[in-house]
Amino acid sequence: MAGNKEVGAEPTKVALVTGAGRGIGRACAVGLVADGWTVVLTGRREAPLKETAELAGQGPGSAIATPLICDITDPDAVEALFAEVVRRFGRLDLLFNNAADTMPSTPVEEVSAADWHKVMDSIATGTFLCSRAAFRIMKAQSPRGGRIINNGAPSAHVPRPDSVAFTAAKHAVAGLTRSLSLDGRRHDISVGQIDVGNVTPEGREQPPARQADGSLRVEPTMDVRHVVDMVLAMAGLPRGVNVQSVTVMPSAMPLVGRG
Repeated sequence: MAGNKEVGAEPTKVALVTGAGRGIGRACAVGLVADGWTVVLTGRREAPLKETAELAGQGPGSAIATPLICDITDPDAVEALFAEVVRRFGRLDLLFNNAADTMPSTPVEEVSAADWHKVMDSIATGTFLCSRAAFRIMKAQSPRGGRIINNGAPSAHVPRPDSVAFTAAKHAVAGLTRSLSLDGRRHDISVGQIDVGNVTPEGREQPPARQADGSLRVEPTMDVRHVVDMVLAMAGLPRGVNVQSVTVMPSAMPLVGRG
C-alpha cells in the first residue's frame, strides 16, 4: 500500500469524518482542515458536504476537503468509500466516527422496530463497519497504524428517560471503543472515545430535556469549539499515546451525582 504523499516537505495527514455535513462533524472537519489535515467529508447527502468544504475554505475540486457520499449502514458502500480514500490519498491516519441518526424521546413500549434499527444501525453498526475498514488500511500501510476517535455520549454511561435506542447504541460504541483499542495495540492503531455533552444549537433555542424525575428543564450548553479543540488534541497525539475516554460537557450540565 502506498505511503504518504508529499506536500512540500510535510507528509499529508489524511482524516475521514463521518456525518460531516452538519453539527459536530462539520465543525470538527473544518477544524482539522485548519490544523493541516486533508479531510474526507462523508455523509448521505452531497450538498451539506460541499457546504462544509466551503466553510473550510476549500472550493470545488479541492483535495484538502473532499466530499464523498456514503451510507455508513451499507457494508458495500463503506468498503467502496475506504477503497476510494486509499486510491486518492494512499493512506488513512484518522477516522472520526461521528455520524448518528436519532429519534424523539419515546417510552420504550412505543419504540418501533424500524426506529430501533435506524438508531442502532447508524451508530453501532456504522461505527463497526467504518472501523473495520480503517483497521484493514491502517495495519497494512507504511508507516503503519493510525487513530480512530468514536463519538460517544454521556448516554454511554448514564441514560436519559425514554431514550432506549440511543442509550443502547452509545453503550455499544463504548464497548466497540474498548475492544478496538485492545485489538489495535499490535497494529499501532489507537482508539479512543469522546463523550460530548450539550452543544449550543445553531440558529435555535436549546430545547428542554426530560429529567430523571420526569420534569423538563433547559440545560446548560457549550460552544462546539470546545469539542473541536478536544478532537484536535486527541488527533494530534504522537503514535503510541492515546486518550482512551474523555467527556467534554458544560460544568453545570446535570450528569454527575443525582442529576
